[in-house]
Amino acid sequence: MPTIIFTTPDGNTHEVAADEGVTVMEAGRDANLGIEGTCGGCLSCATCHVIVDPDWFAKTGGPSEDEEDMLDLAFGLSDTSRLGCQITMSAELDGLKVTVPEDF
Repeated sequence: MPTIIFTTPDGNTHEVAADEGVTVMEAGRDANLGIEGTCGGCLSCATCHVIVDPDWFAKTGGPSEDEEDMLDLAFGLSDTSRLGCQITMSAELDGLKVTVPEDF
């Protein structure tokens, strides 16, 4: 079972096990780490915005044009920002590191 290492705005890290096929949004939301996922993963909000560790960004694939449009609505954007609903966990992403940005 792959794991995701979330860093929350308070600087704490949380290792969360996620079944393959589960999204980063679902794992973070279910672990109560400050990820809302208001749209349920339909790519129609930005409440699952995460910042992917630069060492992992290429492995997650780049955001689609639709995802980039939604990211424009998110706070605290960075060059490695992604929507958690668009990153599906797999064995290749075991150990993925993401940061939950502050919700200004």
